[in-house]
Amino acid sequence: MIMTLIAMATLGALPGEPMYRADDAEHVKVYYEPGRFGGWPANYGIWNWGDEILVGYSRGYHKDLGPTMHHIDREKPEEFWLARSLDGGKTWTHEHPAEQGSLIPRGVALHGTETPGLELPPVTDLKEPMDFTHPDFALTFRMEDYHGGLSRFEYSYDRGKTWNGPYALPDFGTPGTAARTDYIVNGKHDAHVFITVAKENGREGRPACVRTKDGGLTWELVSFIGPEPEGFAIMPSTVRISDTELFTTLRCREGTFRWISAWRSLDNGKTWNFENNPVEYAGEGNPPCLNQLPDGRLCLTYGFRGYPYSILARLSDDNGKTWGPQIVLRDDGTDRDIGYVRSIVRPDGKVVTTYYINDQATGPERYIGATIWDPNSISEITSGNAERQAAF
Repeated sequence: MIMTLIAMATLGALPGEPMYRADDAEHVKVYYEPGRFGGWPANYGIWNWGDEILVGYSRGYHKDLGPTMHHIDREKPEEFWLARSLDGGKTWTHEHPAEQGSLIPRGVALHGTETPGLELPPVTDLKEPMDFTHPDFALTFRMEDYHGGLSRFEYSYDRGKTWNGPYALPDFGTPGTAARTDYIVNGKHDAHVFITVAKENGREGRPACVRTKDGGLTWELVSFIGPEPEGFAIMPSTVRISDTELFTTLRCREGTFRWISAWRSLDNGKTWNFENNPVEYAGEGNPPCLNQLPDGRLCLTYGFRGYPYSILARLSDDNGKTWGPQIVLRDDGTDRDIGYVRSIVRPDGKVVTTYYINDQATGPERYIGATIWDPNSISEITSGNAERQAAF
């Protein structure tokens, strides 16, 4: 009976639960090249300054490795690139920081090789404090290994055109860290950062809240988010609710079951309490992205690695205590190798959700896509809802 309910969960929706679709959602290609692979915005980060948006991604070569693998050729280079939009996500240009001599992608090529002929700079210790309140500031965290090793960070004062670093992040007394980009600025030299660390057995992973009060010169482990899991709890995405309240969402796995959980801290990250599972079933699993809308609602976006292969959202109007029905942004992916969303909220209140995907019209190559959608303009799916649930 339990497995039947799971099979009917319809991307996290229980049988009979209404499902919604984003009206007039606009889909654009951020990066696509025949024969190439674009992937994993969630591994790098997204930043915006009004309608100027910057997002990181992997650029590799397409290779069909079968139904359970990522379709990237591991024998060819995988490079870190940035895509920039100046018009709220409608059009994009591309930048390769390694060729500019900045933000050399140490540790990003976990599936292939680094860019041939480019020398990797050493990871050093930060000597001057970062100014987190600089109007053009951006900060990115990356790791050497999914299970835990050396993590490092780079920062920019010109909206990601040039970068300083890489600088070492401590291991906080753990077997290693696997940091991705999730931070909250508290003041000029004060920031909370949410990372994944290795479990005691050296495997991934356990989420942690760390903090610097001197611009990154020193760091402290504030807390672990929840007990050490049997499987993993990784890739936090966090928002600040008040001066003392933080709310985070995690990608979780136990055995073959995957979901998204939510945790709340009422003491600025010192302790955490489990809140709920905004997504009870996430197919083969995908990281969450959490944003706060101008009206205070929380917006959760995520990919679903199961049929129908989709990019989805849920909204909460009570700071994450409860969640509304799933919202389908698009459901035309052709297999499970999709997702890893990063979203921003534009000044006009629309959300720009980036991800990687492939579709029937484009072909087998994964590309970086973006969906521009309005959280205030959604409608219930009335046709095909039963068939959609029956597919599970």
